[in-house]
Amino acid sequence: MASSGAAANLWVLLGLGIAGVFLAARRLRRPARPDHGAFIARLELLPPPQPPPPQAPHPLTGLCFAIADALHVSGYITSFGSLEWAKTHDAEVQTSPVVSALVDSGAICVGKTVIDEMAYSIHGENKYFDTPTNPATPDRVPGGCSSGSAVAVAGGMVDFALGIDSIGGVRVPGAYCGVLAFRPSHAVVSSSGVIPVAPSLDTIGWFARDPSVLHRVGHLLLRLPYAGIRQPRNFYIADDCFGLSKIPVRRLTQVVTKSVEKLFGRQVRHVNLENYLSSRISGLSNYSNGHKNGDSKFPLLLALCNAMRSLHKREFKDQHMEWINSVKPAVDARIVSDLSEDGDSDIDGCQDARKEARSALSELLKDDGILVIPTALGCPPKLNAKELSSESYNSQTLGLLSLASMSGCCQVSIPLGTHDKCPISVSLIARHGGDRFLLDTTQTMYTTIQEQVEILAKSSVSSKQAMNEEAAEAAKEKGNAAFKEKQWQKAVNFYTEAIKLNGKVATYYSNRAAAFLELTSYRQAEADCTSAIDLDPKSVKAYLRRGTAREMLGYYKDAVDDFNHALVLEPMNKTAGVAINRLKKLFP
Repeated sequence: MASSGAAANLWVLLGLGIAGVFLAARRLRRPARPDHGAFIARLELLPPPQPPPPQAPHPLTGLCFAIADALHVSGYITSFGSLEWAKTHDAEVQTSPVVSALVDSGAICVGKTVIDEMAYSIHGENKYFDTPTNPATPDRVPGGCSSGSAVAVAGGMVDFALGIDSIGGVRVPGAYCGVLAFRPSHAVVSSSGVIPVAPSLDTIGWFARDPSVLHRVGHLLLRLPYAGIRQPRNFYIADDCFGLSKIPVRRLTQVVTKSVEKLFGRQVRHVNLENYLSSRISGLSNYSNGHKNGDSKFPLLLALCNAMRSLHKREFKDQHMEWINSVKPAVDARIVSDLSEDGDSDIDGCQDARKEARSALSELLKDDGILVIPTALGCPPKLNAKELSSESYNSQTLGLLSLASMSGCCQVSIPLGTHDKCPISVSLIARHGGDRFLLDTTQTMYTTIQEQVEILAKSSVSSKQAMNEEAAEAAKEKGNAAFKEKQWQKAVNFYTEAIKLNGKVATYYSNRAAAFLELTSYRQAEADCTSAIDLDPKSVKAYLRRGTAREMLGYYKDAVDDFNHALVLEPMNKTAGVAINRLKKLFP
């Protein structure tokens, strides 16, 4: 559709100008933008006036939000993550019903956010608008496709944001940016007024930092009447899925286990999802070796992933190949490569697998069960990292994401603090249609989960500290043994190891100083004794050894002061007395 109208042209020019600024900033390595590059357009959609008392105010009053640039706003061109798309499309004449519903309920829409080009990837990169900066870990990708929305929430610029999720587009950036991310059951939130990616997989999801905001937005979008909260009866930890995680399994599962015990007085159950699903999903035989890593340890999960990718590719082509072929845009090379690959075309088999996956998970979870899996493999990949183009890495990540995408079940990603200074998360999945139950469970558990995260973090620090202290003592004893054998350098090495493990023990510095004295390394000995005295001002040996080092360096007055200090601490110390008498005779 050819672009027309002054408003449309103006918006395109504005978009081009913004993109030019973004690319120039990247080339010149300017400081990060205040909005972390989350937005491609700022706007303001204001709610209607509040109803008069005694009527209740609008339910989302006081909240502001952003939307991924695949959702339409009247008067704006939806760029779909591509300036070439924006140049060939008109400004929209209607706003997405989902956006209108949120505004009518009291929330203010403040902008449109960056998505991956044509919402195709899960990494968060965009060559037109630049990659938004992950506020939690700026040297790593924010995740996609709804990268800008996750970044806007993580950076505190909005209270919540909308994104689109076909194969992980909300869950991945939520996990990578350390915020709550909710993918609803397939087809329960209207996709009208949204550019489709793969209709069999597409959902509109949302991000929030606060679980109560996540809950309020969910009730509005899902059109749920308020009712009593139903407690979960069964939690299933998918042990095989956690086996894929690059994060220590205990770091993820113990938080959930302890929270379930504390809140509900129940024990979690463990399930091998691969075994469970293998006997219940029969339509995946064509997808077991559909990609390069067919030797996976998890053939069912890989097959489900391959079926999802084939369905995603086929439906994306159905939606957009006509535009690509007619306009011939400079589409990202990875998208071109993926679309050009010959893959399985048994779409009927994919749809059968979707039905069987939904039935199998519904049978397992029923109305009151929760499945627990890792949201992603681990920490977000670094910018330009090899993982981003690794078939194995992408297949394993997509394998985890395929469970909800293919079954249509609802899933929430919950942050669990950090590991190696990067956000990590865990996901809870409920059956298709169990959205209220999952939202309620998330709100009930969130505070306790965060408390358990803190407890585990403290215990991990204490445990690691205790291990280091024990190892440091062992190294010191080895140093003492080497010293007795007159292996001075070896002793220095062991004492150095002890100091690295626990640098708060004066004895380690003092003992290393003794070894340095034997090696005639007087300056190092003096420095170590000073460190020991700083840690323990009553260390007689440190004063004696520093006095000896200073005497050998020719600092006689300072040496006498050290020996005198040793006598003050230990009046009968013969070594100090002899040294003082010797120095007084030499330098009366």
